[in-house]
Amino acid sequence: MEPETFPEELADTLVRIQRLIRRRLRGQLAGPRLRGAEVELLRLVDSRPGIGISDAARELHLAGNSVSTLVNQLARGGYLLRETDPADRRAARLLLTEAAEKRLRDWQRRRAELVVRHVSRLGEADREALHAALPALRKLAVTLHEEAEDL
Repeated sequence: MEPETFPEELADTLVRIQRLIRRRLRGQLAGPRLRGAEVELLRLVDSRPGIGISDAARELHLAGNSVSTLVNQLARGGYLLRETDPADRRAARLLLTEAAEKRLRDWQRRRAELVVRHVSRLGEADREALHAALPALRKLAVTLHEEAEDL
């Protein structure tokens, strides 16, 4: 791999892996199909129960009105609860419903099974290389997140 093509190849590979995982899982899940941004919001609320809409928008790097639209759609679909923040009656706090928790757990389980199945098909050297690359990929994610916060 040539150094000048590495950034493009890395980005393309990461996007392709994510897209293929989503496609493989999409047909196996019960219920209506959720868009990527909806799943990201559900995962964020799962990791930070009670997060507000503006904080969620900042974390997801989306406009506040876009997150409000996602919240409305997910609430109508029975996946999110919106409660009034007792500290600021104008603000809402987001919580997952049982249906959302079940769906996320099922998705996480199926995703892990899919990745394990395919990683196990690789040779030992490739599995070790992927494992060794995880810290660098995590650092890359952190720097991309930090840069997005500075914009």
